[in-house]
Amino acid sequence: MTKYQESNISNSAYNGCGCLLLLMGIVAIGAIAMPSFLGEKCCNARTMEPRQYVGSMNRAQESLFIEKSAFATSVDALGLGIKTETTHFNYSIGTTKKAAFNYAVSNQKDLKSYVGGVFLVPAKNFDPNAAKEERTTTSILCEADFAGTIKPAEPISENGKIACGKGTTQVTK
Repeated sequence: MTKYQESNISNSAYNGCGCLLLLMGIVAIGAIAMPSFLGEKCCNARTMEPRQYVGSMNRAQESLFIEKSAFATSVDALGLGIKTETTHFNYSIGTTKKAAFNYAVSNQKDLKSYVGGVFLVPAKNFDPNAAKEERTTTSILCEADFAGTIKPAEPISENGKIACGKGTTQVTK
């Protein structure tokens, strides 16, 4: 091997190592910076659990209504395998003929509770070509404005528009 070939091999090894170090540095900076981009509320495991559970409960209620034209009246009836009680939250469901309310009520005074609502609304609200009597579902996820162990107010539906109840703020639709 010539001196020139040895030089090229050693330079390419250093270049590869440098790129790897640069990539690792970018990943580390991203991991540090990401929580501030997402907001602290988003990244806390104790707030992710109820958001995920209630969101899943909302989607299951919508699917069940499409299949059976009725909402589930218990967490077990949704078939999601969600426990009704975890370390930080108690999960439950309330229903009416036109809505299902899925609750994640904190059992600790320092955590906020959540409520999801799935509403039966005229399909015309979403599809102008839908038949007048056709119905569809729409959902909302709300977070209590303050921490505590009290069940949050139910979301409301007025004229086909849904909104979070008093003392709660919308997380997602």
